[in-house]
Amino acid sequence: QVQLVESGGGLVQAGGSLRLSCAASRSISEFNNMGWYRQAPGKQRELVALSTNLGSTKYVDSVKGRFTISRDNAKNTVYLQMNSLKPEDTAAYYCNGYYRLQAYWGQGTQVTVSS
Repeated sequence: QVQLVESGGGLVQAGGSLRLSCAASRSISEFNNMGWYRQAPGKQRELVALSTNLGSTKYVDSVKGRFTISRDNAKNTVYLQMNSLKPEDTAAYYCNGYYRLQAYWGQGTQVTVSS
């Protein structure tokens, strides 16, 4: 079974940084794309960053210039480097990947940014 496991969340002050990790149970090169989503209480889940297996990346406007999605194929891991964090970034962050036209989700990791 395909599994994705996130880690790296925590409490950080505004302006600080965190790096989230998403470890996959199989080679991430076999996924059509992988991305990071987030959901804050009372809000809809939104796509934060996307990485395709063709090498392109996309970001929601609110995180452009601050967040970076990257891959380490040897470690079967996708990262989300988050810099200059704002309280508005507080949310549960989820790793997502499409494999053979089916979506898989991690369990989520909480990011809390204090003011």
